[in-house]
Amino acid sequence: MNAMQDRDTDTDPFVEHRRLLFGTAYQMLGTVTDAEDILQDAWIKWHATDHDSIEHPKSYLVRAITNLCLNRLTSARATRETYVGPWLPEPLLTTTDAAQESEMADTVSTAMLVVLETLTPVERAVFVLREVFGYSHAEIGGFLDRPETTVRQISHRARNHVHSRRPRFDADDTARQDITRKFMAACHGGDLNALMELLAPEVTLWNDGGGKVTAARRPLHGPDHVARWMLGVLAKPICAGIYFETAVINGELGMVGKIGDYVMGVLTFDQVDGRIENLRFQVNPDKLAGLQPAGVEIPQPTTD
Repeated sequence: MNAMQDRDTDTDPFVEHRRLLFGTAYQMLGTVTDAEDILQDAWIKWHATDHDSIEHPKSYLVRAITNLCLNRLTSARATRETYVGPWLPEPLLTTTDAAQESEMADTVSTAMLVVLETLTPVERAVFVLREVFGYSHAEIGGFLDRPETTVRQISHRARNHVHSRRPRFDADDTARQDITRKFMAACHGGDLNALMELLAPEVTLWNDGGGKVTAARRPLHGPDHVARWMLGVLAKPICAGIYFETAVINGELGMVGKIGDYVMGVLTFDQVDGRIENLRFQVNPDKLAGLQPAGVEIPQPTTD
């Protein structure tokens, strides 16, 4: 958004609240690319408006972002009905401190974004605005042009839906670091037994290739199936030289798979009772483009 830099960033409410606006858009859409597009559209709308007529710029901007996101979500739902294989959100690299300080810290995880995908666009907007950013039902009603009582009902329904599907996980950071280290060692060493020991009996793996690269078209279940698939993929010629390194992804410790400087995939997981229960492997190159260093040579993708 180079044009934004031409404005007075010290007094521009858009710049002042950009972090909040991005967080709102990312939570509602699940992709960094779409969130940035929405911010660009909102910025254009903001600077085409008479600012003197706006009494509460922050509320005006949140309302603009919300409605732009609702329009995008409506079209996105139709697109995702024909999406090839499982759909996973676009990963967002963060730092531990940034995640703790962020307005979206409690629901930024990949697991939560996957749950939010099961809500309708309006339910998702109400949930994010209420549960993440703490807006009142009356304020949300103003954003959405809906009665407060209606918003309250939507909020209750969305909250129950999310809480019933929100995965349980261990919060021990040391244990997560340990299992991440062991997982990477097992993958690098091709150790099937060691990898299986890290996986919960009911483990499931989702792999998002978006039809752009070879990926599992359906979720994989069970330690044996998941472990053999992982090691089989890593043994393919296209993965020769791949290595994993740790990174804080969507506020949680995860792994980034690289060949040289090129990011081949991002892996996040839920840890329950000391084992990995859910694995989410993002390999869609479109959703990894924002993680690639400038000038890195991108391998030619291969399709199924």
